[in-house]
Amino acid sequence: MNNMSNTAIKVENLSKKYIIGHQQSRNYKTFRESLTQNVKNIGQKLLKPFSKHVTKENTESEEFWALRDICFEIKSGDRLGIIGRNGAGKSTLLKILSRITEPTAGDIWINGCAASLLEVGTGFHPELTGRENIFLNGAILGMPKSEIKQKFDEIVAFSEIEKFLDTPVKRYSSGMYVRLAFAVAAHLEPEILIVDEVLAVGDIQFQKKCLGKMKAVGKTGRTVLFVSHNMAAIQNLCSRCILLNHGGIYADDKTDTVIKKYIEESSEMMKISLADRHDRSGDGTIRFISLTLKNESGDCVNSFICGKKSIFCFSYDNASAHTLRNLQLSIGIDNAIGERVTFISNETTNEIFPEVRPDFKNIEICIEKLPLLPGRYDFTIHSTVNGVLADWIQNAGYFQVESGDYYGSGKLPPSGQGDFVIDYKFKIC
Repeated sequence: MNNMSNTAIKVENLSKKYIIGHQQSRNYKTFRESLTQNVKNIGQKLLKPFSKHVTKENTESEEFWALRDICFEIKSGDRLGIIGRNGAGKSTLLKILSRITEPTAGDIWINGCAASLLEVGTGFHPELTGRENIFLNGAILGMPKSEIKQKFDEIVAFSEIEKFLDTPVKRYSSGMYVRLAFAVAAHLEPEILIVDEVLAVGDIQFQKKCLGKMKAVGKTGRTVLFVSHNMAAIQNLCSRCILLNHGGIYADDKTDTVIKKYIEESSEMMKISLADRHDRSGDGTIRFISLTLKNESGDCVNSFICGKKSIFCFSYDNASAHTLRNLQLSIGIDNAIGERVTFISNETTNEIFPEVRPDFKNIEICIEKLPLLPGRYDFTIHSTVNGVLADWIQNAGYFQVESGDYYGSGKLPPSGQGDFVIDYKFKIC
């Protein structure tokens, strides 16, 4: 291992395998079979009360490689972004680098103390107060008590939770957790700062403050590893980026180059119909299968026009074949580099559908005067039935907006001046 003095992290042939168990069963079971199995289970417990019983004939296991032969090196002072769709292996990689998870194969060298912020509340003891947890986290990072005291006021000021400093953190909201955890991790000066998407829990202003702090940390020669779905944040912070895809490195290059490849890859994924998307979450009570765009006349169109009436028509399958209660649908709309432009939800407008008959198969969202400027926009679908997640597809698809006469003046703002337009009037007083 020559020339390691300037290397913060070196990863060689890193792989992580999980064993997934599948329960094998028919769609039905007779009363006699159920009764016999229950009696059999009781008998086994009585005969072997201290043994673990596994019914091999009813289960089978499958290997799943979350990461496979990952190799990269990070120099001290680098600000590296890691991007990729859900399931690409980003969180697994960070957990291994943070020594939370053991790799199946491969080698890792970490030169210096690393502080990780991967999940809300990581490293906190719920029964201890915020004040006590600052000292606990500092001790975990190997910081002497005198150094923690020196940084204490700065940490509290950054976290903005001074009023709750002597409250047990189990009573904190997720946003308060993140504020304090990031403040501790960033201010106790570890050589390496590892941050996952958890920052998205905080408000926009705090996110901006965190990005500014991470940039400042990098300028002091310390190393930052940052995972995010927000391409603008990655672009703003990181000079280099790694794109993960199916557990492998798909691209490792300058940030702009890698983001371009990510957008191209996402575009290919979004060409898959909603009905065929497998990277979704939820209990499947309903499953979205298609999106149709309609204009003010109700005609199907290939794109929307800025300033015109625009209708999203989502078709879904009702797997339950029963009346759906309290149906909620949210659509998050992002611009081409992953910045959230707007959020549309029937919960926000107080239009949750209390009862939806099983023969209804479509939900329409109508925007009377579309304020989006020309360009491409991606969308994410999130739906619940009676408060339970039914279907959730991130980066579910995209749509185009064409130029239109929003103001009736024949003009729109110049390119690059934002993503949307608003109604306004000028007046001299």
